[in-house]
Amino acid sequence: MLKKERQAYILHQLNLHNKVLSVDLCSEIAVSEDTIRRDLQELSEAGQLIKVHGGALSMAFNEVQFTPINVYSQAHKKLIVSKALQLIHSGMFILTSGGTTILELIRALPPQLKVTIMTGSIPVINACMAHPKLDVVVIGDKLSRDSKITVGAEAIQKISHVNADLCFLGTNAIDIQHGLTDNDWEVVQIKKAMVNSASKVICMTISEKLQTYQPISVCKIEKIDYLITELDPSNEALTPFKEAGVTVI
Repeated sequence: MLKKERQAYILHQLNLHNKVLSVDLCSEIAVSEDTIRRDLQELSEAGQLIKVHGGALSMAFNEVQFTPINVYSQAHKKLIVSKALQLIHSGMFILTSGGTTILELIRALPPQLKVTIMTGSIPVINACMAHPKLDVVVIGDKLSRDSKITVGAEAIQKISHVNADLCFLGTNAIDIQHGLTDNDWEVVQIKKAMVNSASKVICMTISEKLQTYQPISVCKIEKIDYLITELDPSNEALTPFKEAGVTVI
């Protein structure tokens, strides 16, 4: 694979999963760690990713307050959010993780809607502050600088005391065999707690992430109540999820 192709692959994986690990890239592209390190350094110097120990982060994590500029597949994410809004009603208590699709959801909430949002995502908290009627419960504990979300035992304990109506999860990867998966151990523990503390769990994802998986399990497919993508629910790509008992919107 040529350097240009390698770097395009790296950026595409970042767009899909927000974070890449050097060791995984070495295996997937079949090149040395030194080659990947040089690629990441070049892409970092070009302002196309954030190089961190052991890998890289999407530029979406460059600012605490995300901007809508250069959000990957933003039109699809807006369509996903338009479908998700039908599940939200005034008076609800809602858990959310972080991510650009979650941010699009918060920004799209009608100004007259009054719900409670519980989250540890700093960008989501900032977005909530622009809404006139949202009540926000901040999950406190250690801050993950990479993911801009609070993690740790105190955050997990706080979530465990909640009985939320809905949990909206930013989706890193999802398939039938592995369920919902991610690549950040501490963030996964937060997502696990949220899944266990909500009456309904909603995964919002662009269709490119369907039938992909990451190394750390969040939950099995049986734990997911709704799957929302930009696709029409009748699309064949969604059939396996419907057959597994997930409501597809």
